[in-house]
Amino acid sequence: DLSSSSRLLFLSICKVFSLSVQGPHQRFLLRELLRDYNPMERPVANDSQSLTVQFSFSLIQVMDVDEKNQILTTNAWLQMQWYDHYLQWNQSEYPGVKNLRFTPDQVWTPDILLYNSAHDKFDATFKTNVLVNSSGFCEFLPPGIFVSTCSVDVRWFPFDIQRCELKFGSWTFDGWLLDLQMKEADVSGYMTNGEWDLLEVPGDRHEVFYDCCAEPYPDVTFVVTLRRRTLFYALNLLIPCVLLSSMTLLVFLLPANSGEKISLGITVLLSLTVFMLMVAEIMPATSDSVPLIGQYFASTMVIVGMSVVATVIVLQFHHHNPNDGHMPRWVNLVLLQWVPWFLRMKRPGEGAEPVLSNNQADSQSKTLSQSHRDPSPNPLPQPNGHLPYMGFHTIQTTAELEPVQRGGAAGLGRSSSEVGGGEGEGLQALLAEVQFLVERVREQDRQLSLAEQWQFAAAVIDRLCLVGFSVFNIICTIAILMAAPNFGEALSKDFL
Repeated sequence: DLSSSSRLLFLSICKVFSLSVQGPHQRFLLRELLRDYNPMERPVANDSQSLTVQFSFSLIQVMDVDEKNQILTTNAWLQMQWYDHYLQWNQSEYPGVKNLRFTPDQVWTPDILLYNSAHDKFDATFKTNVLVNSSGFCEFLPPGIFVSTCSVDVRWFPFDIQRCELKFGSWTFDGWLLDLQMKEADVSGYMTNGEWDLLEVPGDRHEVFYDCCAEPYPDVTFVVTLRRRTLFYALNLLIPCVLLSSMTLLVFLLPANSGEKISLGITVLLSLTVFMLMVAEIMPATSDSVPLIGQYFASTMVIVGMSVVATVIVLQFHHHNPNDGHMPRWVNLVLLQWVPWFLRMKRPGEGAEPVLSNNQADSQSKTLSQSHRDPSPNPLPQPNGHLPYMGFHTIQTTAELEPVQRGGAAGLGRSSSEVGGGEGEGLQALLAEVQFLVERVREQDRQLSLAEQWQFAAAVIDRLCLVGFSVFNIICTIAILMAAPNFGEALSKDFL
């Protein structure tokens, strides 16, 4: 027990002593290393040798992707490692001093910058200390908020994948003086973004030769590959657009007599215009490519515009004036025969004329006789709009009036002079009135029949447009949205 206690006391004294002497050793070492050190001098033993710098990139967060200004904002750490020939020491001579920390102004650091920076100060890194060990190995990890230019391709928006480059390189050293070598990017500490999914951050080393110089200029380029998460845009742009385009079909289901067909089509067209303006505010003002959602909105607006034109034609047919003449033969052939047969449409009352029984025929005859005995100067139409009995009534009246005229000449109960002078003129006037009424009713029947033909043609056009626009709308929606390369991937990850 006594020996073990003595041993512990001895180790504690040694530890305190070593800690107490570390301060003077570290102070002396710093003074010795920086005595003749020049931070502008490349830290190599032979000036003809190139200094190798290992460069890596740790992505912490994608803060913003500004499509309109084509700028990517990221939070990242740079990792630079190299060997400094003038910052070496023997650990046995300086007990307890394993590594030292220097400010970037005290020692040499590579002037590696982001070439495609869009920051107002260009270099946005925070100059941290340089960590150096006894072998001269230096490690420099400056963090920063990097604002870089990015060529945003919005062709497949909102099912797009963006690839933004971050190009790093020395600003003043060529490849013969500073050999920049790449290490794989580190994404282990990445924080997820609500709008973008990080797919990968591949990197590559390039050497560029300029006409002025023979030496190469190396650079390391990391490509931040992002896939847009489409749930937000689908709920706020795509689904409303699909619903609005579907409402276009309601225009052809609305009756022409309602007076709201044109209003509904114009309202849908204005709503689509509002959504298209919302997309235009997000997208950059470029003519290189048209966004996928812009193509969909444009095609939908074309469909709605064509539906408005078709609605005008339907209303023109429905309210056509029968006095303008007969329906052209080709219109009759196409809209009243071929297209109705193709759409399985039947004219109102077609094949539904009932056959009268004997009792119904006797009742009809009694009605016609009663109508003959009590003629009306203004005959009223039947509930179906026709006057089918007027022709028969006229024939019956004319046939009955002729015997009366012949009987007037024979002198039935009166003198021939009285009959011929008094009743003959009255019967002639009555016959003329009846013939006028017959012609008038026939003209009304003709105009009503012609108006029904135009109205049926309008109904045929409505049905044809309903089928045609439904097929066209479905084809456009499927063809445009599924044209995106990652449509299936976005659908499975964001919606399922």
